[in-house]
Amino acid sequence: MRKSYRVKSEKDFNAIFKKGQNVANRKFVVYKLEKDQKHFRVGLSVSKKLGNAVVRNRIKRKIRHVLMQYQKGLLTADFVVIARKGVEDLDYRQIERNLLHVLKIANLYQEGLMCEKEK
Repeated sequence: MRKSYRVKSEKDFNAIFKKGQNVANRKFVVYKLEKDQKHFRVGLSVSKKLGNAVVRNRIKRKIRHVLMQYQKGLLTADFVVIARKGVEDLDYRQIERNLLHVLKIANLYQEGLMCEKEK
């Protein structure tokens, strides 16, 4: 995922947390902040409670892969995805299903648009 698609600075994270709206399911919390820009930007947060660095990086890699795969359907906004306890035990398909579910609830993903897998 390119740097232009990432929320990296603490200032941006704080703005999303303070001004944005949040939506959650059992495995993920999503904070979103509507912005007028060309594409979405995402920040990832995986707590040390979920495991060591290897486990946390594996979770982030799976989340990034789902987001890249479905990027055509994601709306233009800044959002932060927070992984909850239990995500470390899920396989890729379960993470995909749960993440898409919470993104649909947050109105960040439109299912009608084609994803990379369908091309």
